[in-house]
Amino acid sequence: MTRSAHRRHRRGQQGPGHAGSPRWPRLPLIAGLAALLFFGTVMVKVAVDSDPVSATAGGTPGGTGTATTPAAGATPGGAAERNSPRPPKRSVPAGPSDPTRAEDVPASGPGTFTVAQGEGEAVGAGPPLRYQVAVEDGLALSVADAAAQVDGVLAHPRGWTADGGAGFQRVAPGSDHDFVVQIATPGTVDRICGAYGLDTGGEVNCRVDDKVVVNLRRWVLATPVYEDDVAGYRALIINHEVGHFLGHGHQGCPGQGAPAPVMMQQIKGMHGCLPNVWPFDADGRPVTGPAVP
Repeated sequence: MTRSAHRRHRRGQQGPGHAGSPRWPRLPLIAGLAALLFFGTVMVKVAVDSDPVSATAGGTPGGTGTATTPAAGATPGGAAERNSPRPPKRSVPAGPSDPTRAEDVPASGPGTFTVAQGEGEAVGAGPPLRYQVAVEDGLALSVADAAAQVDGVLAHPRGWTADGGAGFQRVAPGSDHDFVVQIATPGTVDRICGAYGLDTGGEVNCRVDDKVVVNLRRWVLATPVYEDDVAGYRALIINHEVGHFLGHGHQGCPGQGAPAPVMMQQIKGMHGCLPNVWPFDADGRPVTGPAVP
């Protein structure tokens, strides 16, 4: 029983007419029992509604897609992730109109997208891969802000262009492009990725063919390790999935206290590694680990 309910119940017992009465009046008794029944029902409902939903995204990737999956039967970021060191704050600026709460993440959307207008500058010494940024229609997320954040990640000096081998340029709607970054509701992500045999379980992202498909839940809420650096986690999402597009497979933690590779599935736990969202370190050296399935 809640404290307020307990107070109300006590008032029902000790109200006028109770002092010196040889027996309990029926009306207060009925009211007290009704209050007990009501607040007991509320407490049961809260306990049921508060149960976390377990992710089941443990399927085997099929086709040409690659998926970042949480451990089977657990929400993204299990105990290992929650106990891991926190990353530095705000490695990439967030957009001014970014949603920030779980309430801002609808379960599903229409499956249609708006592509960011305009064209960005080519970055990197390699031949530029042309990309678009699209946001599912109906979301409280500015496609212009999302595009600016993706642009910033791909142009970052510690990003995939750091070794001189890659280049990127965002292009306008209707232009030929090599890949598209789509930010979508969990249900839409499941449908897109599921068409390629991937089980994203309403929780995670995937890369299929020319699509980098970003789950809005991860874009808004990150994971427990990155809850204080959501913008940094967005950089990790983009670097991980674009890394798949560039041909990189999953990697493991190289050793206790080492920075986690971006191709490591950090959502499944840090395994002794420190949080890191960039494929290269500050000296331009690649941050890598052993290949894993």
